[in-house]
Amino acid sequence: MSKTLQDVLKLIEDNGIEFVDFKLTDIDGQWRHLSIPAKRLSEKTMTQGIGFDGSNYGYAPVENSDMVFVPVLDSAVIDRYAEVPTLSMIGDVKVICVPENKPFDQYPRNVAIRALDYMKELGIADEMIIGPEYEFYIFDDVIYDIADGNVSSSIHAKQAHWAAASEYNNNGYQISHGKGYHTSLPHDVCNDLRSNMCLSMEDWGIEVKYHHPEVGGCGQMEIEVELGDMLKLADDTMAAKYVIKNEAVMEGRTATLMPKPLAGEAGNGMHVHMLLKKDGKPIFYDPDTYAQLSKEAMWFIGGLLTHARSLCAITNPSTNSYKRLVPGFEAPVTIGYAMANRSAVIRIPAYAKTPDAKRFELRNPDATCNPYYAYAAILMAGLDGIKNQIDPHEKGWGPYDFNLFDLSEEEKKKITGLPSSLSEALDELEKDHDYLTAGGVFPERLLTQLIKRLRKDNEEIMKIPHPAEFAKYY
Repeated sequence: MSKTLQDVLKLIEDNGIEFVDFKLTDIDGQWRHLSIPAKRLSEKTMTQGIGFDGSNYGYAPVENSDMVFVPVLDSAVIDRYAEVPTLSMIGDVKVICVPENKPFDQYPRNVAIRALDYMKELGIADEMIIGPEYEFYIFDDVIYDIADGNVSSSIHAKQAHWAAASEYNNNGYQISHGKGYHTSLPHDVCNDLRSNMCLSMEDWGIEVKYHHPEVGGCGQMEIEVELGDMLKLADDTMAAKYVIKNEAVMEGRTATLMPKPLAGEAGNGMHVHMLLKKDGKPIFYDPDTYAQLSKEAMWFIGGLLTHARSLCAITNPSTNSYKRLVPGFEAPVTIGYAMANRSAVIRIPAYAKTPDAKRFELRNPDATCNPYYAYAAILMAGLDGIKNQIDPHEKGWGPYDFNLFDLSEEEKKKITGLPSSLSEALDELEKDHDYLTAGGVFPERLLTQLIKRLRKDNEEIMKIPHPAEFAKYY
């Protein structure tokens, strides 16, 4: 049931809340925040919003950077990570205009809302249902330095195989390299921490499916959530990252969703499961076809694969992303689809057999993305496939019901791959983005700004000598 302002005010009174914390999303998909005394939350807040200067949030310059933040009442939740009793809320952003304010078209949440509206306008579906998987590492300590005379990083994880000879709080229960998947206690030293993360996520309205240790033996974890509405899951993704990091800090540890924090270990992806519904009924199911996927589902896949290389600039927007997208670590590197094949960019889970569950997952995204932009871009690519009836089989993209990593080098050359670097992905986005601007979903100036910012990141990283280069060339 939707919350009213009176519901929120009662929540404040009943829990002795002193401050209301408003969390805003910048262009990079990071939360920023500002707080007001709880007694100032009123009907005026909901109609006029909270004013702020949006010029420091990374968006393309606009005529007027004075904006207002309008809270979403349903997002109200007690923030257990603040020492002073605090209520947290997300919301929408509008540009101050006369006679009335208008939604800021670059704001991530507004882009996601526009993508959903565009889907409805096309008459294709009225619900985009998704389910992201959150992979992350938990470490005990992390130290890094990029000073002129020292470029280095050092990680301590007491369950890691390299900690076996350490005298630091060592009980001898280390996990072998790459053997972390579903390992049990006492080796799984983060079980209770993950449980606390999940309990806190439930408090934030995130429905948890399960949690477990992942392949990376030195602290890789996964929390998977239930499928839900795309906009809610974008909100939930922001909250999940906040919870994961803060719960780790509360226990004196550190958590990262960085795609490849360690060389030689499995990387962190954020696989996205998806399906469409119209009038409450799934449109991706057909019992008489390959993998029980309807023609609309196959066209959606065709759109994703057509635009996979440019999509990477939005779903994998860091230089570190492309250190994960390499062969040998269950990460996808080739453009194709298949049933139950984890080496394909798109995997169709064999266990999802009922109409309501019939779906597929896109395996290349990672959590460095802005989830609002990423989920909206995924939807736009799929809608483009349906509009143009792009058949992935006719395009030669599968089904690849075999391990793509086992192909000969000659056969691999025949298959199109994902970009191998952020720079390459940005080149693709510059060439291929009309599917994103369709219906006014992604403003052209936003895409131009994203490309500009990410190219700057790439250029900065490329100028820094890497420790491995000393081993190779010194």
